[in-house]
Amino acid sequence: MIQSHQNVLTNPYEYQGNHSFLLEYMDKCKKGEIIIGHELKIQLDKLLDYFEDDEIKIEFDDAQKRMHFIENECRHFEAPFSGQPFLLDLFQKAFIEAIYIFKIYDDEAGRYVRLHQDVLFLVARKNGKTPLISAICLSEWFCGEMGTKILCSSNDYEQAGLMLEAINAMREESKTLSKVTRSNIKGIFFGNPKKPKKRGKFSYQNKGHIKKISAKTGAKEGKNIKVGAVDEVHELADNTSIMPIRQALSTQDEPLFIELTTEGVVNDGYLDGRLKEARQALHGEIDRPRWLIWMYTQDSESEVWQDEKSWHKSNPGMGTIKKKSFLRKMIEEAQTSKSMRVYVMSKDFNIKQNNATAWLTPDDIKNEETFDIEMFRNKFGIGGVDLSKTGDLASARMILLDPDTNKKYTIQKYFIPESKLETLTKEDLNKYKEWIREGFMEVSPGNENDFSLVTKFYLDLYKNYGIRPYKVGYDKWSALYWVKEMEEFGFECQKVSQEYGSMSEAMRLVEADLKSNLLVYNDNPVDKYCFENTALEMNSKMEMRPIKVQGQDNKKIDGAVTNIIAYKVYIDNRNEFMQLARR
Repeated sequence: MIQSHQNVLTNPYEYQGNHSFLLEYMDKCKKGEIIIGHELKIQLDKLLDYFEDDEIKIEFDDAQKRMHFIENECRHFEAPFSGQPFLLDLFQKAFIEAIYIFKIYDDEAGRYVRLHQDVLFLVARKNGKTPLISAICLSEWFCGEMGTKILCSSNDYEQAGLMLEAINAMREESKTLSKVTRSNIKGIFFGNPKKPKKRGKFSYQNKGHIKKISAKTGAKEGKNIKVGAVDEVHELADNTSIMPIRQALSTQDEPLFIELTTEGVVNDGYLDGRLKEARQALHGEIDRPRWLIWMYTQDSESEVWQDEKSWHKSNPGMGTIKKKSFLRKMIEEAQTSKSMRVYVMSKDFNIKQNNATAWLTPDDIKNEETFDIEMFRNKFGIGGVDLSKTGDLASARMILLDPDTNKKYTIQKYFIPESKLETLTKEDLNKYKEWIREGFMEVSPGNENDFSLVTKFYLDLYKNYGIRPYKVGYDKWSALYWVKEMEEFGFECQKVSQEYGSMSEAMRLVEADLKSNLLVYNDNPVDKYCFENTALEMNSKMEMRPIKVQGQDNKKIDGAVTNIIAYKVYIDNRNEFMQLARR
């Protein structure tokens, strides 16, 4: 817990004649007026100790100058705050003070320098993190020394551009700032084009600039910057884009490296390692005195569901920046959708979600309804295949629609190479043999799946029941010869990539239909097995795709994949297919 020191008790908000927003924030957190998580409490305890540390000098000038600059020169540029002054919340002022007020003597520089040179700012989405860091960067550019160079970075150029655009929008909103600066496609620079001969800090003479760079941009070495700000750190797979930026700060006496992010959905990425290090530093397991670790995190996932007040722990801007009603809506959706739950827990509450979690619950999967294939004699369907020569199962599927109930009925067949049966565990072998006896699975002789058996599945449906595929979706893997064979029989095929953008919408619809009992898979045990083994993987755009549950590489998900592929074809051709289904 935050401790009370003697000089703080006299007047908790004053220190050396200065009003300290950091001390005010600490005091209100201690009293419970502001709710924060345990990890931020640990950091605040460390900062409070600095006020009693003889080796640390407390100076408020740099922090006050930057806060005054932000509130008087910066304006918001996005609705609903567009055009309004950038009035800092208490938590934002406390954060800025924590960066700037603590000084330590540096023997190499021969003077006192800023203690915190690395900053990790972890906060849930829509709490104003990018505008805040953008405002700090702009204030550093104007209030710092002449020649200050700032680099905005992220995983991709577009995201890096968001911070630069925020900085530039604030610059343009101020008549004072826009008069002495200019911007172009390369970045933001000092100097008024109408007064090119003017001298001084706010002229062409000042070679300081603000530019952007991304993880995908080459030639990052060789730069010499004072401030590096990396947005959406959670998207980075490794530190290859981070280290050149940190290296570019190495010549400065008082560099400032800021990482800002929410929790992520990238597994074993850069942020996972960084947060592990940060937590070790907070608990004293490693020594990182120059690192300010400012993390708004929940203490448990259970409190998110049980106590709305706890939401402040990861959302310090709730009520002023972020609406509580928005969070309530997200929680309601997360209760009924696994994909939404993964996204909301990670992005709105900074709780890391493990991709080993299954995509569907047993209740979602359970559907014992069966049907007679004769219901769909002479009807059109939509096909989906997942082809594998040797490793996984090969799976073929036909989805048929009842336009009156909007229910989708699926006919499926699985294929496995004969040699693959020899590698199965005793438990799996008994299960597979039962599926083969019952006709759910067919064995291909030898070491490879015979794709002509997949073609025969569709031909038999047409010959025996008059059921014809409108289109058959397939992944590009190992499919070229098979597609040619299908087209020779007059079956049209559509390529469906197993990537986020292609899989996401279809995967959500499969999930929704299963929950609503609108997808009837004829109580097929192999389908059920595949659904149980399927996990979801999400990216930062809230797009999802199916993967195997982590640590269960021997399990199969092919049946789930063919459902998703067929649904993708259905979504892309919904209007035409609905007309055919009504015939």
